[in-house]
Amino acid sequence: MSRLNRGRGGRGRGAFGGFSAESDHPSNSVHPSMLKQARRSGVLNLSQRGLESVPDAVWTVQEDVPEEAKSISLDNTDDKWWETVDLTKLILASNRLSSIGEGLRNLGALTVLDVHDNQLTSLPKAISALENLQKLDISHNRLSDIPLHVGLLQNLVTLQADHNQLTSLCEEVCSLKQLEKLDVSNNQIDSVPRYICLLCRLRFFNVSNNKLTHLPPDIGSLNALVLFDATHNQLMNLPEEFGHLPNLEQLHLRHNKLEYLPVLRHCTKLKELLVGNNNIRGLSPEHLQHLSSVTILEVRDNKLEKLPDEITLMERLERLDLTNNDISTLPYVLGTMVPLKSVVLDGNPLRSVRRDIVMRGTQELKKYLASRLSDEERDKQTADQVSSTNVALPGAQDQPLRAHDLHQMKSLDYSNKKIKSLPDDVVEAALEAGVKVINLSKNLLEEVPSQLSVLSPNLTELNLSSNKIAKLGPSVAQFSRLLLLDLRTNQLSDLPMELSRLSSLRELALSYNRFKSIPESVYSLKSLEILFINDNQVNSLDVSKLSTLSCLATLDLQNNDLTQVPPELGNCTGLKSLSLSGNALRMPRPAVLAKGTLAVLEYLRSRIVT
Repeated sequence: MSRLNRGRGGRGRGAFGGFSAESDHPSNSVHPSMLKQARRSGVLNLSQRGLESVPDAVWTVQEDVPEEAKSISLDNTDDKWWETVDLTKLILASNRLSSIGEGLRNLGALTVLDVHDNQLTSLPKAISALENLQKLDISHNRLSDIPLHVGLLQNLVTLQADHNQLTSLCEEVCSLKQLEKLDVSNNQIDSVPRYICLLCRLRFFNVSNNKLTHLPPDIGSLNALVLFDATHNQLMNLPEEFGHLPNLEQLHLRHNKLEYLPVLRHCTKLKELLVGNNNIRGLSPEHLQHLSSVTILEVRDNKLEKLPDEITLMERLERLDLTNNDISTLPYVLGTMVPLKSVVLDGNPLRSVRRDIVMRGTQELKKYLASRLSDEERDKQTADQVSSTNVALPGAQDQPLRAHDLHQMKSLDYSNKKIKSLPDDVVEAALEAGVKVINLSKNLLEEVPSQLSVLSPNLTELNLSSNKIAKLGPSVAQFSRLLLLDLRTNQLSDLPMELSRLSSLRELALSYNRFKSIPESVYSLKSLEILFINDNQVNSLDVSKLSTLSCLATLDLQNNDLTQVPPELGNCTGLKSLSLSGNALRMPRPAVLAKGTLAVLEYLRSRIVT
């Protein structure tokens, strides 16, 4: 039986087949049948049982074999000592544990220890005896530090310590020579150890949502690094050595205080560069020359004044987000970039391109820009782009799902498959790979696939756009770690109140549906930064509720049924991009809308009756 199917057995049953929290047995004990099964399988799952302490039977699970099981007789018991195996996986997640006993040292064969979502303030010294441990998940606890004895776990491959109260990373972490994944996001960490370079196998490093102000130069020696995420910190600059990471594919630096980027000379595999919400003033031709492998470039909410003609050197670029900068002109050669599918320009004081052209979408914008080039320039640029695209991007739309890619990118793209349900084997593969990003767009789904529930603990982005979904059920609440939810081009007219449990959600796309108002549950999303609800039937705004979304920076209400905008919306000064065109508005007038967000907000404030 697959792990996926075992996970469907009922409330509280974990991915490894544990008993539910509603067991008939006391929460501070373990049923003998579970111990028997653990001795056979090597796995003991005690998640979601309301435990306040670890039952003593856990520490002696391999010693307490019943006497009758030791008999040579073959018909007296099915718990035979010669069939027992060492316990290799212990799962104590989602309980109320405040400590773990020193009895842990009895389980020296453990390869996985999962104690996430508890109330731990410390780890026992006995953890250093787990010399075979490969995965340690201590996330969502109350730890103020990673104890020194964790540095003795020489076979550790994965360390998840996110969502704690860590203020620093001890140097001993740098002795974990086998470590490939380190997640210390959502803590209070203000510095990275100087000798982080000793983690020569580190591939995934997530230090987002901390208090970093700088990074050590030696970080440029992490040659195996594939993903580095330092979103939501206080970084003022990056060391030049950052450009020496040959295997880096994803670099996420949103919401910092960066004024410039180092030239990423040797990052030849870089695919995603996300540096939105910083203070970056420009990208030089030299920068762009070394970004030829990048497919997604996000520099929204910065201080760019110009986009150089050398943007065409980014020959694989598919998505370019320039929202809320100071760009007044665009290079005409942008129109010749064949792979480019999306250019977002909201919130820029463009003068060289009429607003109505920008509003027609990326392809029309590219056609206009290309038309401004001379025939000779256009032919040369287009030929260069097509040539490089054919070499770099061989047709891959129908390639089979590759487990290696899932493990490496933590992303599942199952779009445009014309499916009405999600195959179990695909979900199983995504579960094994620990996928965080899923794209199911351009299919025939009528509801959110129920199998996604087993993936929900890891998911940060879910794209369900261009399907036939008419209703979201209460189960949407399980996707509690989502940062982005894309529901564009469906048949939705309302959203369940359970959506309000997505407390981490930053971007919500509801475009091209059937909404007549902003759904009530949206107002509970206090982390929401971006809301797209354009091309619906919205006919009124509740500004008093909108104003409670203190993080909201982008609000797209284009092409709805608004006839007026409440003047009080002008007091929502946190908005950096407000799009209202395509409505039958009496106020503000089109001439005011054309001046951009700041002018619209100022106009609305002037209309408030005092």
